[in-house]
Amino acid sequence: MRISDDPRRWEPGSVLIHEDGRELTVASARGHRDRFLIGFEDVSTRSEAELLRGALYVSSAEVRDLDEDEYWLGDLIGSRVETADGETIGEVSDVMEAPAQDLLVVPTPGGDRYIPMVKEIVLSIDVAAKRVVIAPPEGLLE
Repeated sequence: MRISDDPRRWEPGSVLIHEDGRELTVASARGHRDRFLIGFEDVSTRSEAELLRGALYVSSAEVRDLDEDEYWLGDLIGSRVETADGETIGEVSDVMEAPAQDLLVVPTPGGDRYIPMVKEIVLSIDVAAKRVVIAPPEGLLE
């Protein structure tokens, strides 16, 4: 299982849409420490760049179809997580990238639970119903 935030959208030449309708062309993109830095054509100062934060969207023409086992991050946030027996565990609040696989973050009264996104544990995901069914191994939810 993979969660996709299509890394090709950051390739130089890709176009993102600002919430005011402006089209911005990616000039450069690279990782820097724990951040991802993106440079845009016609954006030359840090002040200009900071105004773009949280206001960029991908044109529908740029969105690719996902494979059967891929999911958009935003489609998983807020999904109800339950066991195959129907016990509700909580709702997905975040998805963390980990070295071996992504982890669904599910807050519970006992603290956050981290559900590995592997076929043996995540049995099904119904994006339309915002529902994730899991088969947690012993100790995962404790």
